[in-house]
Amino acid sequence: MAKLVRDLIPQIIPQEKMHLFRFTEVSENEYANLLKQKLREEIDEYLEAENLEELADVYEVLEAIIKAKKFDVESLKNVQIDKRLKRGGFEKRLLMEEVRCG
Repeated sequence: MAKLVRDLIPQIIPQEKMHLFRFTEVSENEYANLLKQKLREEIDEYLEAENLEELADVYEVLEAIIKAKKFDVESLKNVQIDKRLKRGGFEKRLLMEEVRCG
């Protein structure tokens, strides 16, 4: 099984186990796809554990996606603020249910 890993993983793996792994730098297109897979993986892990460590992993992948897509962080923040002003945030914890008439 191949998966995207953090940059320092090759240095963390014990020397006696290095023969079990091969690390390859991937193309930009493949990297974009792997980041999507990694985001799903990290979100699943967060949903399972619901802790700060797993949420930090989600955040790390989001930052990598922002950088890979060359999104401007300030522009991203402005879009977030604009959407919040137009549609609100999630502070009120509102649940919308469909009501069927008839």
